[in-house]
Amino acid sequence: MTGDRTGQGTAAMTRTKPAEDPTVTAALVAEHGLAADEAVRLDAMLGRTASWTELGIVSAMWSEHCSYKSSKRWLKTLPTTAPWVICGPGENAGVIDLGDGLAAVFKMESHNHPSFIEPYQGAATGVGGILRDVFTMGARPVANLNFLRFGRPEHPKTRHLVAGVVAGIGGYGNCVGVPTVGGATGFDPAYDGNILVNAMTVGVADANRIFYSAAAGVGNPVVYVGARTGRDGIHGATMASAEFSEDAEAKRPTVQVGDPFTEKLLIEACLELMATDAIVAIQDMGAAGLTSSAVEMAGKGGLGIELDLDLVPTREPGMTAYELMLSESQERMLMVLAPDRAPTARAIFEKWGLAVAEIGRLTDTGRLIVRRGGAVKADLELAPLVNEAPLYDRPWVRPPPPAPLDPGHADRPLADPAAALSRLLADPDLASKRWIWEQYDSQVGADTVIGPGGADAAVVRLHGTQRALAMTTDCTPRYCAADPETGGRQAVAEAWRNLCAVGARPLAVTDNLNFGNPEKPEIMGQLVGCIQGMAEACRALDLPVVSGNVSLYNETDGRAILPTPTIGAVGLIDDWALATGLALTRADATVLLVGGTGPGHLGQSLYLRVFGGLTAGPPPPVDLAAERRAGELIRTLIAARHISACHDLSDGGLLVALAEMALAGDLGVTLALPASDLTAGRLFGEDQGRYLVETAAPDAVLAAAAAAGVPARPLGRTGGTALTIGDAARVPLADLRALHEGWLPAWIKAT
Repeated sequence: MTGDRTGQGTAAMTRTKPAEDPTVTAALVAEHGLAADEAVRLDAMLGRTASWTELGIVSAMWSEHCSYKSSKRWLKTLPTTAPWVICGPGENAGVIDLGDGLAAVFKMESHNHPSFIEPYQGAATGVGGILRDVFTMGARPVANLNFLRFGRPEHPKTRHLVAGVVAGIGGYGNCVGVPTVGGATGFDPAYDGNILVNAMTVGVADANRIFYSAAAGVGNPVVYVGARTGRDGIHGATMASAEFSEDAEAKRPTVQVGDPFTEKLLIEACLELMATDAIVAIQDMGAAGLTSSAVEMAGKGGLGIELDLDLVPTREPGMTAYELMLSESQERMLMVLAPDRAPTARAIFEKWGLAVAEIGRLTDTGRLIVRRGGAVKADLELAPLVNEAPLYDRPWVRPPPPAPLDPGHADRPLADPAAALSRLLADPDLASKRWIWEQYDSQVGADTVIGPGGADAAVVRLHGTQRALAMTTDCTPRYCAADPETGGRQAVAEAWRNLCAVGARPLAVTDNLNFGNPEKPEIMGQLVGCIQGMAEACRALDLPVVSGNVSLYNETDGRAILPTPTIGAVGLIDDWALATGLALTRADATVLLVGGTGPGHLGQSLYLRVFGGLTAGPPPPVDLAAERRAGELIRTLIAARHISACHDLSDGGLLVALAEMALAGDLGVTLALPASDLTAGRLFGEDQGRYLVETAAPDAVLAAAAAAGVPARPLGRTGGTALTIGDAARVPLADLRALHEGWLPAWIKAT
């Protein structure tokens, strides 16, 4: 099997002799990110000094990004199994059984460092990479989501970064034909020098046709398919495993360049080939490119692999073995094929206009052999490379608990709650992100039931059925910074609430753990605490973690981001017609508060930050048993058609959530609240486990809540064109809308 290696449309090329490899020195080893003890380990493993290509391969595979050497110990404490889990962590993506012969395949990954350096391509290739993780498993991607964090709006780079990242996500997702249906965007000074771009993809596959990456069959051909290899992205995995400094812009060549049109062709070609019995194993070329795909496939299968790099399709002449092994050029896959099915694969990929070449074979040696120009450039034993990468039990310290907040903050009466609400709705964190999600095509494929802005979770129909998937991404980083364990619990609990709020049964989660330098005990303590909280919540809510990503060293000049353990969650709705949005839908209906009804928790709240300039106090506690009772009640009420709108309470508390529901439905609300409820804590506290619901059957809802042991009480009635807070305030929805939806477009346009 051969392919066009020139990138110029010709079948042959004049082979350029690769440049001579430099001699490996201690300085070069250090430049590749290997610690002193790791360098000693490398020499001992080889029994000699590594070659230039071997150094590149080992440094990539032993990087934090590929080996999880600081986090693996703690990741093993997460619950990963359930009767509906088909495949948990360790493959390209997680797989859960949806019944009726279908499976959901999903994962979330970060492209933080590349997106800070080159926002458009960094974000675009983040989307492309996570799409490949999903369709590599045999699934057709049906939805994309994201979770974005940027620095202060007034920082000189933030506007450029927001515009570039949004354009990159939209440019790639729109062109490849997968709807972007949900996400979250926030701002904080901690992300001034290191933004977060977390991308999630959900796909659907036949449950009995899931494809895995473990190679099998000595002598089977190893086949390269997709785009041709260039010099973009070299050292991408190493760059993602290091802190930034003032020279971050100089790392631009490590950022990959994406082509969504080639990705679309690759999706269709792979899915067509997957309908045959040709594929033995398949792996996308993600971080570390050909290195990670070849090493991981052979290593998982307990085999060896030989590669002839002269056969790799390239778009640039004279590439060395080092460059070919480490390039992270996009839209590429590596496959092991049944020996008699190579012609089938060639015909399919050539039909779709993609490069295809047999570049190696599997062996029984347990070694990776890499040749270029007739010379052996790397000869490595795979077992220690894959299974014996350095693992660290790094020292960690638990952050000191934050001092309690003066209760006077929560109990203080508000003279003008409407003015406070207006200011909060225009705050960058709470302001409408409509400008962002309108850059994305959320309807392509015609299966999106509820897209961005319509509900607490996106809802996408399982094509050709009455069922649907619900999906969301969630995290509150300021909670995690104040109390990592509580913050980890809350991230999972909020994802649970968002799925329940649309009527979905939560099934499983993926995670993206974004932290600073794990070599600092206080940062490692944040990671440990968040994982402990996540694990507790996942067990209590029966939400196994089936896939994920760890992104460490997210800091610049020693200043770390807020700990951000992003949760992506997926649930199932039996009848998509019952999916419930957040928009108020009918006049003269009752609005009820379901869940905790305490005095209001202002610690770490947005109200406290906006009006007091404080990030203080403990975050709101998370009662996981109460969360479960309330979520199951909400799902029961939605299934019984007792609820016509539902919204969980999170950032900004009760009054902000109610305003969001009113604005979404363009329908006013009159609250009947006693004077004792007109306090900062009652109106803007961020107590957990709560929902606002609209209902035409309040007695039935209150009775069901009482039977379930869930607090509930009426708040008011829908109707009119204003938000009226008893006798205290009345504000027209038009005024709130101008504030809520006006900030982001005006800021983007500002010079």
